[in-house]
Amino acid sequence: MATKRDYYEVLGINKGASEDEIKKAFRGLAKKHHPDVNQGNKESEAKFKEINEAYEVLSDKDKKAKYDQFGHAGVDSNGFGGAGAGGFGGGFGGFEDIFDIFSNLGGYGSSGRSKNGPRQGADLKYEVEIDFKEAAFGVKKEINITRSEKCEECKGSGAKAGSAVDTCKKCGGTGEVRYAQNTVFGRVVNVRPCDDCHGEGKIIKEPCPKCVGRGTVRKNKKITIEIPAGVDNGSVMPLRGEGEPGEKGGPKGDLYIYFRVKPHSLFKRDGMNLFCEIPISFVQATMGAEISVPTLEGQEQFEIPEGTQTGTTFKLKGQGIPSLRSKARGDLYFTVKVDIPRKLSDKQKEALKHFADAMGEEITGKGKSFFDKVKDAFK
Repeated sequence: MATKRDYYEVLGINKGASEDEIKKAFRGLAKKHHPDVNQGNKESEAKFKEINEAYEVLSDKDKKAKYDQFGHAGVDSNGFGGAGAGGFGGGFGGFEDIFDIFSNLGGYGSSGRSKNGPRQGADLKYEVEIDFKEAAFGVKKEINITRSEKCEECKGSGAKAGSAVDTCKKCGGTGEVRYAQNTVFGRVVNVRPCDDCHGEGKIIKEPCPKCVGRGTVRKNKKITIEIPAGVDNGSVMPLRGEGEPGEKGGPKGDLYIYFRVKPHSLFKRDGMNLFCEIPISFVQATMGAEISVPTLEGQEQFEIPEGTQTGTTFKLKGQGIPSLRSKARGDLYFTVKVDIPRKLSDKQKEALKHFADAMGEEITGKGKSFFDKVKDAFK
């Protein structure tokens, strides 16, 4: 079987030709090789049929798209695109479905069609260290990031000012070349990046001296961010469109801010709640007292009852961390620790002895030890 010529070659046009250029080329060739003009000329008759076949495909947007992606196999009624006995159309629901199946196997199906189209830029990550109170109540900060920006000298073209950027002749500006391969499924047309233009679709003869043909340069940029109240250690804040620039007209990537919160000297955090320990004296624990409890916003007065035992935990409602998603706020839990004095004056020791006598407590060492009391309990 003779190999079909490329339809663009048949019409004598480039792959990126417009509809008007396709139509103009067809009319000229059809007039030249029309059977009425070349009666009895079998060669002209064959060329006329070839010209009509090429125009029928390239003048139809859907057929042209399939042909551009898969070559003759994409528009051949006996190939993957057809639903005849020798094709896969009847069993898999048509042309698009069968190539979606191949895409899952690493071929060039639906995902391959956008392989050399617009691509979103890469995402960036940036770590910001903030104070405990800044995380609790939010803060505005200015950060410096390094990312690629469009080269101002060449306006992103990658070419030296005043020089031309040519469309790649090998791929016609698509950045892709197609090649046929015979498999157990039949003739498959695969796509790969063009090796002449490295998948760019254009040839830069004189690269821009500033960006060396890349079209982008690395720059430092200052960005002001509004850190919301309630962020925690490890929280992530996305900034859409602040990442690397896209390729071939694609959108920018995103910037992800990761927060590292400095520990507080007094408070520990668990979600929206805060926890801390407050020392109180023996007298305060015994007789009860009004004490000052530190919070993130200052001192709060709190009345502890008499007879409070060390390790007792109290709560200050609404003195914790604000919620990231609502107006709610956590609580502050503080645990009291009775502070035992280490150095007492003789007068203070005498006072404690009187207190012990009044309580019936022996402090001379003649009373039973803890272990003696345990033995008595198990007799």
